[in-house]
Amino acid sequence: MRPIHLIVGAGAVAVALAASACVAGPAPGPSRTEGAGGTPRATLPPATAEDYPASSFTASTRIDNRWLPLVPGTQFVYEGTVRQGDRKVSHRVVMTVTDLTKRIDGVPSVVIWDRDYTAGQLVEGELAFFAQDGAGNVWLMGEYPEEYEDGAFAGAPDTWIVGLQGARPGIMMRADPRTGTSSYLQGWAPAIGFADRAVVELTGQRTCVPAGCYRRVLVIDEWNPDEPGAHQLKYYALDVGNVRVGFAGAEMQQEGLVLTSVTRLGAQELARARAGALTLERRAYDVKPNLYGRTEPARGPDASA
Repeated sequence: MRPIHLIVGAGAVAVALAASACVAGPAPGPSRTEGAGGTPRATLPPATAEDYPASSFTASTRIDNRWLPLVPGTQFVYEGTVRQGDRKVSHRVVMTVTDLTKRIDGVPSVVIWDRDYTAGQLVEGELAFFAQDGAGNVWLMGEYPEEYEDGAFAGAPDTWIVGLQGARPGIMMRADPRTGTSSYLQGWAPAIGFADRAVVELTGQRTCVPAGCYRRVLVIDEWNPDEPGAHQLKYYALDVGNVRVGFAGAEMQQEGLVLTSVTRLGAQELARARAGALTLERRAYDVKPNLYGRTEPARGPDASA
C-alpha cells in the first residue's frame, strides 16, 4: 500500500511525530534494527535502486522481510480520515496479499490487491507488485491503480511497470533499515512523473493502534520531490508491517490511517480475493494494451512453472 505521495527539514518531521498522542516515543533499551531474517545486522550496506540489476531474485516471491512481511492470504485493514475540500471524511483501505504471482521484468513478483474507500465509496482499486531479493530488500515492481467515480471505472492513468516506458524498480523496505543512512528511490516512472523517495527517520519507537500496541517501531519518511514541504510518515512493526500512516508539512490531503486488523484468510476468502485481483488484471489488459498488455499473465498457486 502507498497511500498519497507525500522536503522539509527533519525538525518538522520530529514535531509531527511528537504531536501524535498515540506515539509514546522511544521504547526502553537499545533501538537496534533487525534484518529481514531476524538477526541483527550491523554491517550490511544499505541497498539503493542502483543495486537492482545485480540483485539476486532466486526466491523473489517469498517476502519475509520482518519489517514488511507479505504472506499470501494475509489481509490488512486500515481506517482513518482524509481531507476533501474543507472537511475530513472517513477513509478505509483493505490490502490483501493474494496467492497470485506475476513476472515483471523477468522477476516473479507477489500480487497485492488494494481497495481504497473514501466516505464509504470505493474510489480506487489497485494491483501492486513486490519482490524480495536474496539480501532481504523488498522491491516495488510496478502498479496498476484504477480510479472510480460514483462507483464507475474512470481510468488508470498512473499505471507503471518496471522494464516498460523507462520505468525502474524502487525499494519499499531495506533489509536492514537504519537511521543515518541515505534516502532511496521507491520507483522511477518518467511517463507518469513518479519518483518518490524515502528515508529512515526513527527507530525504537512505540505506537498503539486498534490492532495492538507495538514496540521498537520503525518510522519511514516518504516524499515526492515535486511536492516540496509535504511528507508521508509510515510506521512499521516487526513481523507485522505497516501499522500507521501519518503526514507532516504541507500535505493537502492530511491522510491518517491506523491498522485495525490483520487476518489470515480462509480458502474461500482467498479464492474471492484472487478472483477480485484477476478482474482488475483482465481490465488492465483492455485499458492499457500498450503497457500492461506487454506483461505475462498473473499465475495462481496451481499454475505450472
